[in-house]
Amino acid sequence: MKNQGKRMWHWKSFVLLCLAIFILPAGSAFAAVNKPFPQHTTYTSGTIKPNNVSQTVMDNAVKTKWDAWKAAYLKPAGTGKYYVKYNSAGETVSEAHGYGMLFTVLMAGYDSNAQTYYNGLYNYYIAHPSSIDPYLMSWKQNSSFQNIEGEDSATDGDMDIAFSLLLADKQWGSSGTVNYLQAANNIINAIMDNEINQSQWTIRLGDWANSGTYNTATRPSDFMLNHLKAFQAATGDSRWQNVTDKTYTIINSLYSGYSSSTGLLPDFVVYSGGVYKPAAAGFLEDANDGNYNYNSCRTPWRITTDYLLTGDNRALNQLNQMNSWIKTKVNSSPGSIKDGYKLNGSTFGSYNSGAFYAPFGVSAMTSSANQAWLNSVWSHTSGSAAEDYYEDSIKLFSMIVMSGNWWTY
Repeated sequence: MKNQGKRMWHWKSFVLLCLAIFILPAGSAFAAVNKPFPQHTTYTSGTIKPNNVSQTVMDNAVKTKWDAWKAAYLKPAGTGKYYVKYNSAGETVSEAHGYGMLFTVLMAGYDSNAQTYYNGLYNYYIAHPSSIDPYLMSWKQNSSFQNIEGEDSATDGDMDIAFSLLLADKQWGSSGTVNYLQAANNIINAIMDNEINQSQWTIRLGDWANSGTYNTATRPSDFMLNHLKAFQAATGDSRWQNVTDKTYTIINSLYSGYSSSTGLLPDFVVYSGGVYKPAAAGFLEDANDGNYNYNSCRTPWRITTDYLLTGDNRALNQLNQMNSWIKTKVNSSPGSIKDGYKLNGSTFGSYNSGAFYAPFGVSAMTSSANQAWLNSVWSHTSGSAAEDYYEDSIKLFSMIVMSGNWWTY
């Protein structure tokens, strides 16, 4: 009877183990979450967070926005794959995909399925390579998940995918289904080879932008300075230092030359006559390519994040000028921010877009002089209704940073 009891115990244990393996989401069954949300990162000394609400209220607001974002935009894309639905036609772009990969790794711990989503997004990325370099992502797909409008890349999507893979290595380790660190190194090296102009050390628009005016053009919303530093730390490739230094130089050149009263940066930048200047109307997208529009609205979030994490103050004058200008421009009312400004500060936009007001909350974190303004932007953002994929993504990113929950490699 003793042995029979033992055998029965083993049998029950085996069944329970099989059930556990079957029920638990693939890819997340055994991976510990090393940096669960919320993280409460300590940012650079002297920087601030909203103080009109508690930390718990901020964390819960981020969770609520994430739940809504996930329900609206994170969708299955066939067996073992996920994608980010970026418009009503069910299309996606690599920018959106990078956002999804960042969100899922940052929200792990709160979201118990985060690694399953993340690995599904990773599987979709590797299934849609650029025709120029297989480690880069083809920039756009239709609702049938077919590459459309050219099988080449967009640098911002690749940079966010690469950075997310570094975070995934820290979050779950790289010994599971996906070797995140190896995958990160592959795409980081591909970015350096194809999306960095190695004579100017500028960030190109994509792997296709390697001739003529496009070869030296750049886009300030791609100035993800903390990503660049993480890429250098992960790979040991000192060329990333050149890119970081050049990026800061361009920020200050544009600020001193074209927006000294506002600190605003244009959507696109061209290199002409030995200097970097705002692109002319119609350079790539529309008549506002040289203005502060739907690309550069992200710069207060992207650029400030490096200062918050590293204390690198090379863009601080530009950021502080921008903070001062926008507060005055809208009389400290975030609801009065519009979706489009010329670099001299004149308004051409008409809509109070979350893609525009939320990032100003991140830039406000640089100084205690902005406390009341930061509180207002936080409240306006956290209480905002859903918009579209782009606005909702930028609001969520900005809230993650404002609440102290952004971290780096």
